[in-house]
Amino acid sequence: MIQGLRNRIRLVDLAALLLLVGPGIGGERSWAGDWTVRFGTGHAPLRALHGVNGGPLCYRGTVDLTAEHRALGIPFTRLHDAPWVNAEAVDVHYIFRNPSADPSDPANYDFRATDDYLEAVVRSGAQIVYRLGESIEHTARQYWVHPPRDPEAWAAVCAGIVKHYNEGWASGFRHGIRYWEIWNEPDVRPQMWTGTDEDYFRLYEVTAKTLKTRFPEIRVGGPAVGNIGDLVGNDLKPTPFVSAFLAYCRDRSVPLDFFSWHRYTADPGDIERRSRAVRRCLDDFGFVRTESHLNEWNYLVNDDWTPLTPKGRGTERRRFFETLGGPEGAAFSISVLLRLQDAPLDMANYYTAEVQGFGLFDFHGAPKTTAAAFRLFREFLDTPQRGQETRVVESEVAHSGNTAAPSVCVIGAGRNAAGSRAAILVSASQGLPSRVRVKLEDLPWPGSSRWKSKVVEGEGARVREDSGTLRPEGILRLPALKGPGVILMRLQPIESGDADGAP
Repeated sequence: MIQGLRNRIRLVDLAALLLLVGPGIGGERSWAGDWTVRFGTGHAPLRALHGVNGGPLCYRGTVDLTAEHRALGIPFTRLHDAPWVNAEAVDVHYIFRNPSADPSDPANYDFRATDDYLEAVVRSGAQIVYRLGESIEHTARQYWVHPPRDPEAWAAVCAGIVKHYNEGWASGFRHGIRYWEIWNEPDVRPQMWTGTDEDYFRLYEVTAKTLKTRFPEIRVGGPAVGNIGDLVGNDLKPTPFVSAFLAYCRDRSVPLDFFSWHRYTADPGDIERRSRAVRRCLDDFGFVRTESHLNEWNYLVNDDWTPLTPKGRGTERRRFFETLGGPEGAAFSISVLLRLQDAPLDMANYYTAEVQGFGLFDFHGAPKTTAAAFRLFREFLDTPQRGQETRVVESEVAHSGNTAAPSVCVIGAGRNAAGSRAAILVSASQGLPSRVRVKLEDLPWPGSSRWKSKVVEGEGARVREDSGTLRPEGILRLPALKGPGVILMRLQPIESGDADGAP
C-alpha cells in the first residue's frame, strides 16, 4: 500500500473483486486514493447470485410482477411465505388438507392456487427452489408449524408434490424443479417449529431418503437455518442445532445435497465472511460435496429486529422498511452481490422480490430503490469476464456531506467475450465526492472510448444517466453521490458506438 495513503484508507482483502488502489493521478489531491481498474482476463466469470424469495403474483393477483422479474433476470426463486402476499399456496397443508387421507390418491390434493403461483415464476424465466413445509407464523398461537404426526405419511405427500410438478402426475407439469428444501428455520421457535431438534431431524431424514429414493435426479436439502452460529476469527462456531443436524446427517448417511442458511445484518462483509466459514464447517463435517445456499438475506438496519416486533409497529417500522428499501439498502445489496462473487457459495436468495416490507417493490407494485440497483447488477452481468482480483476500499475520511461514518466502496469490473463492451459497478455506503477518478488499464480495444453512466441514489427507483467520451489512457471520473448509492459505468470503443455514442 502506498505510504501517502496509509493513514487515510484501509484495504480489506477480497478475492471477489477487480480493483487495485493506486496513487493519485495527475498530481491532484485524491479521496481515499484514486483507483486503477484492470480489465485483464483469466479469472472466474461473474455469477448471477441475485436469486430471490417470492414469486411474481401478489395480493391475490392484483399485482403481477412477472415482467419486472423477467427484466431483473432472476436466476432462482425460492418459494417461502407465499400466503403472506398471494393466495393459499405452496405450503403443504394448503395442498394436502387432510393429513389422514391417502397420499397416493390425486383427489386428496388441491394444487390449483400453487399451480398458478408456480406458473408465474416459470414465465419469469427463473428456476424454482421449492420449500416443502409451512410459512412463518408470528401469531400468539401456532396453527401449522407443528411436527407432522406421521413423518412417513408427510414424506409421501411431499413425493406427491414432486410428482405433480416434475412428472405430470395429477394433471400436473414437467417443470424440472431440481431443488427441494425440507422445512424452513426449524430452529426459530415457536414461529417456525413447535417440536424438538430430534423431531425435525427425524422428519428431515424420512423425507430426504423418501425423495432421493424415488427421485434420484433431484437435490434435497435444508434446514434453512435461521442462526448458523457465531464467527470466531474466520471460523464458525455453529449453534448446537447446526452441529447436531450435521452430525445426524453424517452419522446416519442422510442425503444433504445442499445446506441452506439465512443471514440478516447491517454489515455486508459479514455475509461474505460467513459464507467462507460455513463452507469450512461443512467440509469439517465431511460434506465436501454439499452445496451451500444462503437462501434468505437482506439488510438489517442497525442490526436491530425491534421494529419488526409488536412494540416496534407504526412509525418506527415504517422508517425501518423505508431505509431497507432505499439507497442504504440498495448500496448494501450491491456490496453483498459483489463481495460474494468469489465466495464459496452456490446460491443466494434475497428476501424478497415481492410487495412486502422486505420486498424489492412497494405495496402498489412500484419498484423501490433496491429494485433499481438490482437492475444495474443485471446489466452488469452482460460483461461477465472479470479482470484481476482485488479489494474493498474503506475511507477513514467521511464524505464531506456525511460526517457520521466512512464510505465503504466496493468495485467490480468486467468485459464481454467479444471484447466490445466493458463495465464498472460501484457500491458506495455513504456517497462519493465528484473528484474520484479511475484509471482504466487493459481495455480490450485501443483508442478512445465512449462511456455511459447510470446512477441509483435517493428515494425511489429513478436512474440518473449521463454519457461522454474518454481519450486513450484517459481518466474516467465517477459521478458524484451525495449519499449511499450505486453507479454502473459502461464503456465501448468509439468506433463501434451508435450515432449518439451510448454503449
